[in-house]
Amino acid sequence: MTEPCLRVADLHVTFRVGHRNLHAVSGVSFEIAPGETLGLVGESGSGKSTTGLALLRLIEPASGRVHLSGTDVTALRRRDVRPLRRRMQMVFQDPYSSLNPSMTIGHLLEEPLIVHATLPAAERRAQVTAALEAVGLSATHAARYPHEFSGGQRQRVAIARAMMVRPDLVVLDEPVSALDVSTQSQILNLLRRIQKDSGSAFLFIAHDLAVVRLMSARVAVMYLGEIVEQGPSARVYDAPAHPYTAALISAVPVPDPARAHLPGEIILRGDLPSPLDPPSGCRFRTRCPFAMPVCTEIPPVPIAVEGGGTTSCHLHQHGPRLAGRPLGTFLREHQAALTPA
Repeated sequence: MTEPCLRVADLHVTFRVGHRNLHAVSGVSFEIAPGETLGLVGESGSGKSTTGLALLRLIEPASGRVHLSGTDVTALRRRDVRPLRRRMQMVFQDPYSSLNPSMTIGHLLEEPLIVHATLPAAERRAQVTAALEAVGLSATHAARYPHEFSGGQRQRVAIARAMMVRPDLVVLDEPVSALDVSTQSQILNLLRRIQKDSGSAFLFIAHDLAVVRLMSARVAVMYLGEIVEQGPSARVYDAPAHPYTAALISAVPVPDPARAHLPGEIILRGDLPSPLDPPSGCRFRTRCPFAMPVCTEIPPVPIAVEGGGTTSCHLHQHGPRLAGRPLGTFLREHQAALTPA
C-alpha cells in the first residue's frame, strides 16, 4: 500500500467567543493518497474551510494530528513550519483578494522560489515563464498587475503560484465558486491536467456537489464540524448512506422538470444549529426525519458501508429502520413522510 500523502486523525479546531467555545471542527479524520483528490463538501458553516486552514497551520488546531508524508505537522514549532510550506500550498476562493495588487504577476510567481529555493535570477524567471504557459498564459503577462486580469485569469495565476514549488499537497478552497460557469470548466480541466503532471494530492473544498463529483475520486461530507460520511464518489453519490448526504444530493438542481423531486428525496427543514451549542448525540438529529431516541443520547460512530467508505448514523445500527437495506430503498418507501405538506 502507498503511504498516504496526508493523514488527519481526530482534528479539533476551537475558537473562543466571549466566554464560550465555538467548536468549528470536531474529531475529523481522513487520508489522501499521492496524486489523489478528496472532495470535502457540506453547507456553509460546516467547517470545511476551517479544516483546510488547520491542515496547513494557517490557524492552530486545538488537538489532533496532521501527518504530511510522514511529518507530524501539528508537532512542529511555529518557526519550524515555514520550511514545510514548500510541500503544502493553498488556492483560495477569491482570486480578487488572494493576489497582492502591488506586485506584478512575475514577482508573485517568483516569490515562492525566492523563499523556498536557491536559484539564479535567470532560472527563476525561466520557471515563471514556464508556469504561466502551463496555465494558459504567456510570458508577456509577467509584467502586468492583478487588476489587469479577469477572474479566471487571476485564478490561473493563483494556481500557478501554488504549483511553483511542486508541493505534495494543495488545499483548494472553493477555487471556482467565484467564477462563471464556462470559466469554471476551464479551471477544473486545468487542475486535472496539472495534478496529472505533478502528482500532487488535492483537498478540494466545495459546496457544489456536481463539481466535486467531477474532480474527486473520494468524497467526505461534513455537517456542523464533523464528517458524517466518506467513501468513493460513485458510491456516495449513487447510494448515500447518511440522510444528510441524501439531502444534499436531493438539493442539486435537476434541469429536467419530469425528474425533479423523485421518490426518496429528503428536503432539509430548519437551520444549521450553532456550533456554540451543538445538539447532543447526533448533531444532525434536529433536522433528520428519522431521528430516534438514541440519536439524542449517543453520538454515532463511523461504521463501514457496503460499496466502500464509512458513515456515522444510528439508522445502520439501531432498530428496524434499515435492517441492512440501502438508504435509498428506505427513503423511497417513506416518501410520504419526507415530503413537506
